[in-house]
Amino acid sequence: MDKLVFIVDDEKAISRLLTHWVKEKWGYKIEVFENGEEMLSKLYLNPDLILLDIMLPGIDGIEILKRIKNVDPNYPIIMLSAQGSIEIAVEALRLGAFDYFPKPIDIQRLEPAIKNAIKNFDLQRELMLLKETVQREYGFENVISADKKMQDVFKLVSKVLDNDITVLIQGESGTGKELIAKAIHYNGLRKDKPFVVVNCASIPRELLESELFGHEKGSFTGAYQRKIGKFELAKEGTLFLDEVGDLHMALQAKLLRVIQQKEFERVGGTEVIKTDVRIISATNKDLKTAVDMKEFREDLFYRLNSFPIFIPPLRERRGDILILTEYFISQSNKKLNKNIKGFSKKALKLFYDYGWPGNVRELENTVERCMILTESEIVDVDVLPANIKTSDGSSVGNLSAPFFTDDSVIIPFERLKEEAIRHALKITKGNILETAKRLHIGRATLYRLMEKYKIPND
Repeated sequence: MDKLVFIVDDEKAISRLLTHWVKEKWGYKIEVFENGEEMLSKLYLNPDLILLDIMLPGIDGIEILKRIKNVDPNYPIIMLSAQGSIEIAVEALRLGAFDYFPKPIDIQRLEPAIKNAIKNFDLQRELMLLKETVQREYGFENVISADKKMQDVFKLVSKVLDNDITVLIQGESGTGKELIAKAIHYNGLRKDKPFVVVNCASIPRELLESELFGHEKGSFTGAYQRKIGKFELAKEGTLFLDEVGDLHMALQAKLLRVIQQKEFERVGGTEVIKTDVRIISATNKDLKTAVDMKEFREDLFYRLNSFPIFIPPLRERRGDILILTEYFISQSNKKLNKNIKGFSKKALKLFYDYGWPGNVRELENTVERCMILTESEIVDVDVLPANIKTSDGSSVGNLSAPFFTDDSVIIPFERLKEEAIRHALKITKGNILETAKRLHIGRATLYRLMEKYKIPND
């Protein structure tokens, strides 16, 4: 067993007893200390549990407990005391001790207490790691884009992080509406609460009401037990209504009531349930047109559309195509355990010219498919889907200069970035501010890249 337990007790008989049981009988690794100061100096070893006596020379156990909890409030500490008073036990538990054992120690009770404390600590660490991972994943620095239109989207998103205004995200399928919704949630006030997704288009109409609001046992055929709905599951968090434009009229009315009154009843129930959730919705439909055609409630539209955000399709931000391709190559290399260097110049030219009706999602899937099919370090035109190879590129400008003039040369992505910076500096005659503006990056980023590529700042 690789779990480490600290034993802090100045009574050698107690330390020997605990060593016998904790190490020799139960198989834990241990470190033994006679005082709290010595133990604190070794806290960097990250013990999984601390058995801490209250009556210690120098700093007493209660003060040691306070100091450890200031470092990490989740640290599992089991307090030991020969005094055995209720007041001390209550004080130790109030300060965050996992458990309290009077001396002589009940060994039969101690073993399960240690197991439970370590298990609880492991779960806390896993939960904390998961939260940190999720928040890193959906941080703005991980939303890949250099296009001005997307930078404008990020500016809008930053305005809604510190409030609970209802947000409607509009855009074609595959543009990343859910990614933006998650960025709002995981960088906002409710980031430590649930993010619950409901796809209004994928759930049958007759089941969607139960999915949203839950139902009581026996409320309809097949309702064998009570079900908690998404509004309850998202308590104090965010409810993301994807494809909200497909919501049936009857449910639109009920959703409007919930948003206005912040309460609802489960299907077949009479209990009024209060709700506190943030609503973020998304659609690939033109809801204003749907309102005009009486296919969507006008009052609900204005409730959902308090703060509209539109995500432009990939064909309108072509500068992101090469950047996203590079990113997806990196991700797919990890996923597929490959070492693909990049795409050939001809393949990149076809990527740039293609209209990408499926947007970012289609680009990601295409990059992965091509990398699966290729046998070399460079992905060439032969593995591209037929619809991309036959694209005439009539809807976009020509990207032939300065990167695609020689069809016999393959230019790595890093070189593309370097040449883009050199070309922009040449056009702006070395004006850093104007160069950064035209490249849609910050001045600090431009200086860093110039240093990386050893581009002189004349």
